[in-house]
Amino acid sequence: MEYVLEAEGLGKRFARQWALRDCTIRLPAGHVAALVGPNGAGKSTLLHLVVGLSRPDAGTLRVLGAAPYENKEVLPGVGFVAQDTPLYRDFSADDLVRTGARLNRHWDDDLARPRLAQLGIPPRKPVGRLSGGQRRRLDVAIGIVGRPELLFLDEPTVGFDPSARRDFHDLVHRLADVDDTTILLTTHDLDEAEKLADRILILNNGEIIADGSADQLSLRIAGQSEIRWTRDGSRFVHSAADATAFVRELFAQHGAGIADLEVRRASLEETYMTLVHDAERAL
Repeated sequence: MEYVLEAEGLGKRFARQWALRDCTIRLPAGHVAALVGPNGAGKSTLLHLVVGLSRPDAGTLRVLGAAPYENKEVLPGVGFVAQDTPLYRDFSADDLVRTGARLNRHWDDDLARPRLAQLGIPPRKPVGRLSGGQRRRLDVAIGIVGRPELLFLDEPTVGFDPSARRDFHDLVHRLADVDDTTILLTTHDLDEAEKLADRILILNNGEIIADGSADQLSLRIAGQSEIRWTRDGSRFVHSAADATAFVRELFAQHGAGIADLEVRRASLEETYMTLVHDAERAL
């Protein structure tokens, strides 16, 4: 399998404190992964390492086949949307996006305006007159305009209204499904992570404590599933450790009389909270 991002035992230290410890991530081409974790877990530090803004103190890192802090030739294939990007207030959105695209090896003169239109940004309006949400969307447009092979997004939807958030989610799906862009994003919105990502990585105290799909992570939580159903106009709720066996027995007893059946496993939020809490207790 071809990996566009390979981190093995990655570590980063500030003074005597390790912000990242023994992080191992392998991201195949075309995948979307979400990096979640509490404030201060090391998410932004990890992104700074993979885009070459900082050098690791331990482990190995390869992005698009090279170490980003040693080989700057890989950087035109990488897009990065930071949490807070300084923008020239007197420039128009169109000017900034075109400038960003010219720095990329995939420069396409006809690409800038469609990207702005996709994100609902007035192309000729000065940046200083854009709303906070529009400026954040402009950050995203600059990150994606050059058709990057690998895209890193640090809390990209902060400040988005519900409509802009939905449009952004559609854009991420198009980038992954149509343009085959590999995406790693950080977010505090677990619902967003579940909607967008093939894989979810939970980072806590500088370490990856879980890695898998939402369903795979939920299987790590020992607990009972909740089964809901109706029969003869009455609503029933039952908890069971083995939901499959319970449902099989339910249909064996009542057959077609069962309606509106729901089986609810632990949500991603419940899974996340349990895994983070368990990791904290183990320290």
